[in-house]
Amino acid sequence: MAKYRLVLLRHGEGAWTKENRFCSWVDQKLSSNGIKEAQNCGKHLKALGFEFDLVFTSVLSRSIQTAWLILQEMGQEWVPIQSSWRLNERHYGALIGLNRAEMALNHGEEQVKIWRRSYDVTPPPISESHPYYAEIYNDRRYKCSDVPQENLPKAESLKDVLDRLLPYWNEKIVPELKSGKMILISAHGNSSRALLKHVEGISDEDIINVTLPTGVPILLELDENLHPLGPHQFLGDQEAIQAAIKKVEDQGKVKSAEK
Repeated sequence: MAKYRLVLLRHGEGAWTKENRFCSWVDQKLSSNGIKEAQNCGKHLKALGFEFDLVFTSVLSRSIQTAWLILQEMGQEWVPIQSSWRLNERHYGALIGLNRAEMALNHGEEQVKIWRRSYDVTPPPISESHPYYAEIYNDRRYKCSDVPQENLPKAESLKDVLDRLLPYWNEKIVPELKSGKMILISAHGNSSRALLKHVEGISDEDIINVTLPTGVPILLELDENLHPLGPHQFLGDQEAIQAAIKKVEDQGKVKSAEK
């Protein structure tokens, strides 16, 4: 019997997810399909009888919007939401805005997979001349963060994401879990992967093969020491989930017409 249960998910499809671009810290709303994914996620969680006490999100709109839509579908709009930059997507540095399939064509699929999925490889940092630099670093949401704006990352590996996420997990989320609250975390592909790596003890080598589809809730069942009682569970139609995982994996491949 699980002592603690936690639901984690990658937000619904964003506008740039649909365009197969590295979105990262650029603030994007959900696509029309992403809205449906979040609504369907809420309906499924409601049908399974989940009742949340607290929700954690990043400070990016697609993460927050997903949480809103889920709670609305569940009739739990009153549940408090706490947002932190520490749950943001991985900072992809100079790669932000670039098309993954075009990158695979120019740099090779293996290099793009390393940039996207590896644990400790950091992409080239963003510079002030980057077209989205000002949009990110002049954004008011980062003036309210718990670190000075000049200390925010300019590029991150997955290891860097875990390093900035862990204090928030240990100091904010874990105490709420241990107090008996049922928690939903609406995060991103890489912040969710980083958290799974920590909780489940996934190796540096194996994390490269962990892929999370958009809008699919993941159930973690933990013992009194916050150790998993088993592997994480994707909730929903398993065949559809596997197809969604393949779709994410194929984002970093050269399109067949270009091969």
